[in-house]
Amino acid sequence: MKLLFDFLPIAIFFGVYKYTGDIIIATAVLIPATLLQMLYTWIKTHKVEKMQLVTLGLVVVMGGATVLLKDKTFIQWKPTVVNWLFAVAFLGSQFIGAKPLVQRMMESAVELPKQIWLRLNLAWVIFFVVMGALNLFVAYTMSEETWVNFKLFGMLGLTLVFIVLQGIYLSKHIPEKTEENGGSEPVEQDK
Repeated sequence: MKLLFDFLPIAIFFGVYKYTGDIIIATAVLIPATLLQMLYTWIKTHKVEKMQLVTLGLVVVMGGATVLLKDKTFIQWKPTVVNWLFAVAFLGSQFIGAKPLVQRMMESAVELPKQIWLRLNLAWVIFFVVMGALNLFVAYTMSEETWVNFKLFGMLGLTLVFIVLQGIYLSKHIPEKTEENGGSEPVEQDK
């Protein structure tokens, strides 16, 4: 549900673009929609994640530049910048601090060996780099409408596919309950 909520401003951007056919107007609506999303998150949880703040900052700066300069290039670059910043953050977390970022985010729900956390973290790095590059490819080689469709459906779809694949990978490594000790024992099937 959180993933779908995170894509809500993009869905609003998409709806406004489809209704008006104007990327500048759609971007002008995206900015307050993202601000309202952050405000709602703050009111509901009394916290906002750092990555959400980075995304908000980029929407305001790059979206604002798009609206003020009437140049769609800025808003088209935003998904790439966000994805590449995420890639840098995930990669950097392997060298800064005791745990990779993906482990910090998921360890309360899943117990995994350190090497699996590192592989999973690296998979997210690669995913974010590829998504950023793919966004630029679509933005510069296809029509504006195709890019808008990709921004909502392509990026969301690819993210969901990646999460499902991650779940399949994780299922091989999640500790199973054993009857002998009633506890859990890690299962290593990926060697």
